Amino acid sequence: MLNKKALAASLSAVAPAGAAYIEDVFSTYLYTGNGTTQTITNGIDLTGEGGMVWIKNRDASGSDHLVSDTERGNNATIRTNKTDSQTVFTNSFGIQHGSSGFTVQGQSNVADARNNNGDDYASWTFRKAEKFFDVVTYTGSGSNRTVAHNLGSVPGCIIVKRTDTAGDWQVYHRANTANPETDYLVLNSTAATADSNTRWNDTAPTSTEFTVGTEATVNAFGNTYVAYLFAHDAGGFGDGGTESVIKCGSYTGNASTSGPVIDLGWEPQWVLMKNASSNGSFWTIFDNMRGIVTNGTASDDARLMPHDSSAETLTNALSLTATGFQITNSSADYNGNGDTHIYIAIRRGPMKTPTDATEVFKAVAQTSQSNVTTDFPVDMVIMGDRNSTWGYNWSTQDRLRGKTAVLFTSATTAENTGSLSAFDSNTFFKDGWVSGGVSAIYETFRRAPGFFDVVAYTGDGTTGRLISHNLGVQPELIIVKNRDGAPSVTNWMVSALAADINYGGTNFGFVARLNTSDAFFSNSSYFTLTPPTATEFNVGVLRNNTSVNFISYLFASCPGVSKVGTYTGTGTTLSIDCGFTSGARFVLIKRADSTGDWYTWDTARGIVSGNDPYLLLNSTSAEVTSTDYIDPLSSGFQISSTAPAAINASGGRYIFLAIA
Repeated sequence: MLNKKALAASLSAVAPAGAAYIEDVFSTYLYTGNGTTQTITNGIDLTGEGGMVWIKNRDASGSDHLVSDTERGNNATIRTNKTDSQTVFTNSFGIQHGSSGFTVQGQSNVADARNNNGDDYASWTFRKAEKFFDVVTYTGSGSNRTVAHNLGSVPGCIIVKRTDTAGDWQVYHRANTANPETDYLVLNSTAATADSNTRWNDTAPTSTEFTVGTEATVNAFGNTYVAYLFAHDAGGFGDGGTESVIKCGSYTGNASTSGPVIDLGWEPQWVLMKNASSNGSFWTIFDNMRGIVTNGTASDDARLMPHDSSAETLTNALSLTATGFQITNSSADYNGNGDTHIYIAIRRGPMKTPTDATEVFKAVAQTSQSNVTTDFPVDMVIMGDRNSTWGYNWSTQDRLRGKTAVLFTSATTAENTGSLSAFDSNTFFKDGWVSGGVSAIYETFRRAPGFFDVVAYTGDGTTGRLISHNLGVQPELIIVKNRDGAPSVTNWMVSALAADINYGGTNFGFVARLNTSDAFFSNSSYFTLTPPTATEFNVGVLRNNTSVNFISYLFASCPGVSKVGTYTGTGTTLSIDCGFTSGARFVLIKRADSTGDWYTWDTARGIVSGNDPYLLLNSTSAEVTSTDYIDPLSSGFQISSTAPAAINASGGRYIFLAIA
């Protein structure tokens, strides 16, 4: 058993002291207004480090984009969709910054809405940090001048707003046409790029300062300004301090629904984009909390537009990949033929390997319809019908496929993209919440390095295709499902890395079907014989059919958090040491060398010394409550001597996934 001292030592090697991660400096937080005072706790230190909060009412048309920052102080607000000077509210109506987020108050009108009772809001918090983001204020000189900053790298984008009187929002972007030092965009306008050396004085910014010219919107004598600076591909984050978390780039449109593929090197969680070449094109913000559906079939990407006070709308604009995003809209707003489109993209988190399983997994059992909170954003949920009243048993939903897309683990059917009546699609995944059902069990997962990842991809028909992922370690258990229902072979396919499962071999070609009880068998048409790596896994032609959409779930052993492993049955009581300190809260077991169902237990329903309720991922049968096949063990779990051959036959080989 891994003791606490050894665990702490291993984790300190994973996460060096002082390492910075995107989750420390950026947050998309969704909330519902209460009409009075509400504190948003997103873990971002604004009072100690400084930064900016951007809030938009998602429901109400005519509600402005409100921006507050620590340089101008509490309650001082400017609006990205207007030229107005800043408004300084009283504490009764303002935005106050805190050490773990911010506080919002009520408001007097729709335009100022930041906490209307019952309305849904999006908030984006940017903390000041080298190589990510900075906020500076300055007083204009009326002549060409430099402004110092603390970004610690050359800015990729600078947004300037005059605060003492009306003025357009001026935008510098490093990838804006051939000469960004003389070009500018206006955040509160749909106009294309204009050319003038009076904004940036035809001078490129440096890692310590940027230059403004004589234009009144950036540098009138005696007037006050705020500038927001965004880094570009500067490193500074991750365990080694070399990973980037933000990029300011561009792509050239092709007016196709199979649009440009943008390689960031990582999956984004937030994207701001604009066609810089075309008049009338939208500024748009997408984020994965409100919803960016990958390879979706409908308008299901939630957009808000910084230049416009309208409510949130849906479009089909982009799909996320493990290494960036692809444009899926042929319109000029997102994919004008030959046009330059600029973007700011922020990396998905968390980047830090978890040390506490409660931060990335929670099982919730309930007997009545209600909302379930998880205390973390849910990226995937497996929902189990305990009484088999829904006509199916287990189903999965995940953030990448969207809140209404459902797959059933016991069936080969295509993805169901209709809203299930038992679930409230408006609250699914929102703010870390998932919707509830009757007599159900919810196994909720958050993506995190070393623990769990989700990858959506579209097949290209080749054999041995490498699929990128962000697990950061070698996956030990991979589950893949065809989402489309065509061609005819649409089983859930599972491969596992352990040598026991591969009958003593060293390849990765042994697979099993999640929707059946069949044993593992050899077939490299699903997963090739090449083992996965910390960045890629290899699929065969039957998991890479041309133009077919797939979803994959990847699991690994994370010290003190999860364990993917194997054991050999004894027919007697058998202890499985996972290196945990307080036992397993979730256990999945499958026999590898012979037939056997996919058994699941969790502590929400009971892993106790007596009877333990179980459900089968490959079955529509109701929960079984009258058996004692598994017992608690502080380092993992224990298999009972009464367990059947599907769990503990003498000499049988088994795989398991356990979560602490």
